This record gives sequence, structure tokens and C-alpha cells, in this order.
Amino acid sequence: MMVTIREYESQGHFSRVWKRLFEKKLALVCIFLILVIYLVGILAPYIAPYGYNEQDYTAIREAPSLDHLVGTDLKGRDVLSRVIWGIQNTVIITVISILTGSIAIGVSLGLIAGYYGGKVDSIIMRIGELFASFPDILLVILLAATLRPRILDFVRWLEDNTSLDGLVRSGIADYLVISLALVSFSWVGMARLVRGQVLVIKQLEYVDAARASGAGIIRTVFLHILPNVISPVVVTVSMGMGSLIGTEIILSWLGLGIQPPRPSLGTMLLEAGSISALRAVPWMLIGPGLVAWTLVLSWNLLGDALNDVLNPLTR
Repeated sequence: MMVTIREYESQGHFSRVWKRLFEKKLALVCIFLILVIYLVGILAPYIAPYGYNEQDYTAIREAPSLDHLVGTDLKGRDVLSRVIWGIQNTVIITVISILTGSIAIGVSLGLIAGYYGGKVDSIIMRIGELFASFPDILLVILLAATLRPRILDFVRWLEDNTSLDGLVRSGIADYLVISLALVSFSWVGMARLVRGQVLVIKQLEYVDAARASGAGIIRTVFLHILPNVISPVVVTVSMGMGSLIGTEIILSWLGLGIQPPRPSLGTMLLEAGSISALRAVPWMLIGPGLVAWTLVLSWNLLGDALNDVLNPLTR
């Protein structure tokens, strides 16, 4: 069914975006997979058939069966339950990192640098270049390795001097370490993107009209400039989630992420990554490997789809 130019222009921007997104079947499949996996992680305490550290000494290295759908590991722990709890860790870390790093810090600094320009812009961009001069994964590894002992000591001090118990066992120190390490570099790319958009948008006539009508800086930035930056931000965030998930898994694989006994996809891949484990218990690799691959691929494909949907040149 053909849509006339007048009918197209009468539709709101976001209504057109949603309509075009629903026409992309692959994007809908990716959204469905992401939502299902994230929901499974959030509901881990309620849907995991066993505790993540619960051992069954009569079912060590047991192949997939009705009692253990994805088998058991070398210590008799249910692989499916540990994968579900590992998803929860990935959800918590990546969501915190993307909200604080890319969105909160990156967008804010990009708006400030692009709008004010001059020395403010130079200072923010030079700091960003300083962080970007290090290889991302190397910087994350250095921060995770140096911050963890100090944060762990602080959490233990809280347990000893307050009524808060179980903080170390809950893994909150590991969440803080990985989140801080990921936030340290994830804001740079977003700040550059937003800054470039703001430098162009603030020169447009409608922004000059808003200033001439008496709009203050906050009103001009948040009501007239920020809405026009949302589209590239959404695309960048969706495509960046895949790399953040991969980085979190690599950190855990290197022993700098979530520490035992709490499971993570990275540590599970490490345990099942040896040749002897692949020969004896290949199911230990299938569960976490399939989930990690699905998450990274789905976020990347969704980012490509959103880029097509939100890009005005592809309409």
C-alpha cells in the first residue's frame, strides 16, 4: 500500500520509526531473543531449577538428562542453573555500565563540549583522547586488577562495622569493579558522537530562534538539541551492548570478573575451554557459549537495524 508524502509527513517521527522497525523481521527476532534472555536472568532466583553452587555428588559430569537438561559440570553442579545465574550477572553489569558510562556520562559531556565549545570542549576532548589512547581491553584489565583489592577491602570493612551481612558473598564488589572498569572507557565514543551532533545542530535556525525567544541554556539543550541527538545515541547504545557483553565475558574468562562461587558466562567458558573438558564434557561449553553468542549477535544485528530505521537517508 502506497503512502503519500502528505500522509508520511503527518505521522510523528517515532511512529514512523516504530512502523519501519516492525517491518524488519530480523530486528523483531533479535528484540525477542534479548528480552527473553534478560528476563531469564532477572528471574534467575525463581526459575533456576537448582542453586548455582548446589552440588550433586551422584551426578558429576553427567550428560544432559531429564534431571539436568544441560548436564552437570566437574563438581556436580547443574549447568543450566549456572548459565541462568551467569546471565543475571551479565545483565546487571552491562546495564549499569551502559546507563552510567555511555548514556549518563557520555551524553552529558558531549552536550557540554558541543554547546559551550572553546576551552570546555578542548578539556573534555583531551581527557577523552587520553583514555582512548590506551587499548580498551588493556585499560579495563589494568583497572579491574588494581581496583578489586581496594573495593573488596572496603566492602569487608562495611560488613565488619555495620549490620550489613553477606555483601562479599553477594558479589557486589565484583559488580563495582567491572562496572567502573567498563565505564572508564565506554563514555568516550558516545561523548564524541554527541559533541559532533551538537556542533551541527546548535547552528540551525530553530536553535537561534529559541535563544532569541528567551530560552535559557538548560531549556535550549534539553528541549531543542537533545531530542535531535537521540537517534544516533540509540543506535550507538544498541551496538555497544554487544561489545560490553563480550568485554565482561573476557574479564571473567581472565579471572578479573565475577569471582567464584557466583557463576559467570566467562568463567564457565574458561572451565569448559580446555581440550580435555571438550572431549569429556562438551555440554559445559554449549550452554554458556550459545547464550553469549546469541546475546552479542542479537545486539549487533539490532544495532544495524536501528541504524537503517533511524537514518533519514534510508527512508
